Amino acid sequence: MSVFPFEHPFLSGLAGDREIAALFSVEAEMAAMLAFEAGLAAAEGAEGVIPVGAAAEIENRIKAFQPDLEALNQATARDGVVVPDLVRQLRAAVGEPHARHVHFGATSQDVIDTGLALRLVSAFDIFGARLDALAVALAALTDRDGAIEVMAHTRMQAAIPVPASRKIESWRAPLLRHRAAMAGAREGMCVLHFGGAAGTLDKLGGKGGAVSRRLAIGLGLTALASARHSERDGFAAFASWLSLVTGTLGKMGQDIALAAQSEIGEIRLASGGGSSAMPHKVNPVGAELLVALARFNATLLAGMHQALVHENERSGAAWTLEWLLLPQMAVACGAALRTALSLVDTISFEGRSG
Repeated sequence: MSVFPFEHPFLSGLAGDREIAALFSVEAEMAAMLAFEAGLAAAEGAEGVIPVGAAAEIENRIKAFQPDLEALNQATARDGVVVPDLVRQLRAAVGEPHARHVHFGATSQDVIDTGLALRLVSAFDIFGARLDALAVALAALTDRDGAIEVMAHTRMQAAIPVPASRKIESWRAPLLRHRAAMAGAREGMCVLHFGGAAGTLDKLGGKGGAVSRRLAIGLGLTALASARHSERDGFAAFASWLSLVTGTLGKMGQDIALAAQSEIGEIRLASGGGSSAMPHKVNPVGAELLVALARFNATLLAGMHQALVHENERSGAAWTLEWLLLPQMAVACGAALRTALSLVDTISFEGRSG
């Protein structure tokens, strides 16, 4: 057992997902936050908020910047957020006379939330590609095995014979709906978070809107009419989407595990997990993992809904709760999609016995 099994040396082989986890690494987060700071300087320079020379110097220094991670660790314990010391380090790297123009008009939440949005662009691309591949794989399974007769079960009791295509469609159809709904989740998350101290961009005077639009274009994100520092419905909707995907895959995994039982034998696993005590067994490890990941994300989803409750213009507690929960939910979803793709390739319907 591990504090964080998704990156554990061996448990990650079961439950981890390297592609999604890499988006939540310190390297990826730092790159995204620095991209925000460089983009902010460029946008403010173009709009005359800071001198053009200062903007160019900030962008140039950021390219070569190497953060002191130990100092960031200690400062975050004090400040509750990484950005104040990161900005201090950046200003020291930029030097005078331009240091005061670093991070001008922005706040810590702008940097962190936008940094997450930048990384989620890649996450959505990965999720979409895997959902598409899984839909294709399930359609191919239907073409091959769909006409085989299996027993339907209602309330865990045998009901009537049905074609295997009926079961497969109950796995595939929700995934197609989740794929269609992904656009809405993406729209709610891949946005620019830029509001300054209390969401009003007060330090930018009348140029806040222009800087925001230019910054969003530069980062490839959607500009908003106002910052969503305390409006977390987009985050909760994304978490709900993650849980819906893993929940659908959990239902598929549960069906496969039940049908692959020795006494049922309607699904055959070409490969599975071994037992240290019973070498004859082919355990449905992938199917079981899908069930576990579904229950995991369903559990964490409640926490993300708790994080909707931001007091006033910003909540340190609710914001921190998101940091604890959302990365794990994203990695769990990635792992579930990866596992489901592998699992579908190993199953075949054998039909009813007797």
